[in-house]
Amino acid sequence: MKNPKDQIEQLRSQLHEHNHNYYILSEPTISDFEFDSLMQQLIDLENQYPEYNDVNSPSKRVGSDINASFQQVEHSYPMLSLQNTYSHEEVSEFYNRVKRALNEDFEIVCELKFDGTSISLIYENGRLTRAITRGDGKEGDDVTDNVRTISSVPLLLRGDNVPEHIVFRGEILLPWSVFKQLNKEREQQNEPPFANPRNAASGTLKQLNPKIVASRKLDSYIYFMLGDVLPTGSHFENLKVASKWGLKVSKANKKCTSLQEVYEFLAHWDVERENLPVATDGVVLKVDSLQQQRNLGFTSKFPRWAIAYKFSAEQAITKLESVTYQVGRTGAVTPVANLEAVLLSGTTVRRASLYNEDAILALDLHIGDNVYVEKGGEIIPKITAVDKDARQPEGEKIIFATHCPACSAPLVRDEGESAHYCPNATGCPPQIKGRIEHFVSRKAMNITVGPETISLLFDNKLLHDVADLYDLTYSDLINLERWGETSTNNLLQSIEQSKSVSYERALFALGIRFVGETVAAKLAHAFPTINLLREATLEELMNVDEIGDRIAQSVVDFFNNENHLNVVNRLQSHGLHFALSDESLSSKTDKLEGKTIVISGVFSLHSRDEYKAMIIQHGGKNTGSISKKTDYILAGDNMGPAKLEKGEKLGVKIIDEQTFLKMIE
Repeated sequence: MKNPKDQIEQLRSQLHEHNHNYYILSEPTISDFEFDSLMQQLIDLENQYPEYNDVNSPSKRVGSDINASFQQVEHSYPMLSLQNTYSHEEVSEFYNRVKRALNEDFEIVCELKFDGTSISLIYENGRLTRAITRGDGKEGDDVTDNVRTISSVPLLLRGDNVPEHIVFRGEILLPWSVFKQLNKEREQQNEPPFANPRNAASGTLKQLNPKIVASRKLDSYIYFMLGDVLPTGSHFENLKVASKWGLKVSKANKKCTSLQEVYEFLAHWDVERENLPVATDGVVLKVDSLQQQRNLGFTSKFPRWAIAYKFSAEQAITKLESVTYQVGRTGAVTPVANLEAVLLSGTTVRRASLYNEDAILALDLHIGDNVYVEKGGEIIPKITAVDKDARQPEGEKIIFATHCPACSAPLVRDEGESAHYCPNATGCPPQIKGRIEHFVSRKAMNITVGPETISLLFDNKLLHDVADLYDLTYSDLINLERWGETSTNNLLQSIEQSKSVSYERALFALGIRFVGETVAAKLAHAFPTINLLREATLEELMNVDEIGDRIAQSVVDFFNNENHLNVVNRLQSHGLHFALSDESLSSKTDKLEGKTIVISGVFSLHSRDEYKAMIIQHGGKNTGSISKKTDYILAGDNMGPAKLEKGEKLGVKIIDEQTFLKMIE
């Protein structure tokens, strides 16, 4: 009789094989009953012999009931976005741009662009060790436990010659059949339905309970391979190898040698995509040769060797039932069209954005109008036209709201602005909650509390402004509906940890209108304490690099408001950092004073954001484009050929990482 360890290993091997046959090859060799019987044997043995536990066991597919918040993990390779295009002309421009840049033969791989949520899968010695969401492209959430429940993601790679370390990029999807069933269940439980499979997939992947994730039957497709050692120099061939290793790769991929072949692929899938079991919104075109990809390089946002072609937006006609208004954290009021439900691109559409008063006037909207609706990029519904011939005479003309729908304050519209604003910043509930949501966001104070909890705390009169977060106590939280000791302690601990956030981020967190991350950093370095900043004049503010009159006036207005000053004073009393750290001050120099520097390429010693911070720290100015005023180009690997050519033409000095770091020593 086999010992327990050997039995467990044999069952795991059998079940991994059957999972591959069923989910990857779609060729099951045993019945569901036989599979379940083998799985139960494995679970029984693992329960009996816990010393042989393995996180990559097939039994872990069902997930556990253990909740855990997500840790942020840095990507070893940045997850960049793709530039979008919507016409054959733009595809032709991309193709010819590549042709001119390479000046040699090349092939284009056409792949379906699946509409899900991006994932990075890391395998060490053939075993899945980490799964990370896209996040902001530089770091994302570690959702490994959730991804382990997805049957089409192999826990162990198959075959030989698998590198010690390999990274796969892919898409996590919710099949149409599961999406429709899920929404049906949500409506029966009086819960709002998901807008589309992409939102449902993303929301599912962020569930704190892997058991719920397992029940959603997510799917996956792999579309890229990264690593120091790759099987071949061809992207297309590497995907074939990935398939042999057990990963799910779309069979629709095709390697094209001409623009005409690319067009044929686009035309075929623009129609055939309706028959796919998962949502797609376009086609991705990639240069096949990895060496040619490296030669083409990247812009600051996109690879030059790839582009996303989006299918034409599907259009439908439906009836306009009413118009309501939403209030954002800055007080901006956005009109929303409420529509008679209509199926569009596979999802039921009931609402569409109307943007502002000018858009409503341009459409000449009346209640009861038959309106044409389409999805921009197949995501955001919008009204594009009105069938005025079918208009009923009793239909009331839409007149933009004159008062805030949330607090009844008269709306204002500044000269030169397209949006209406509610001026009641301190008494309008959506603005208050929106400012708190901004304040706690990851790039600001990074407090782990979501919109629903913020609403709950607001409704229970525990939150009126961001400073109230630091007054919350254990007794305030423990008796809230559905709250327990763990959730209470987690929130209080997160609030306490936020007190260590830097001055630059704390300033950004205040939500001053027009002051984003970059502007907040510039202001913090120009005025090293918030007391100096609030005393700054309009002229002093406008002397700061890239601060114009609109931003300067917004800062002055913010600190002239007694309510804002009160909040800042309370935050200071709670110990938040509203001054540059001694380390930042001691390392602040004028070594780059008056110098304008453009960053281009991929770097090994520091990230691009770190170099941007260093330039500001030492008195320099960072810009995105090269001009006669540019003093240096800080160039990494794969510097864009266009920037290189322009820099050389203008006589701009090109420096590498080591040279730059010596300049600021």
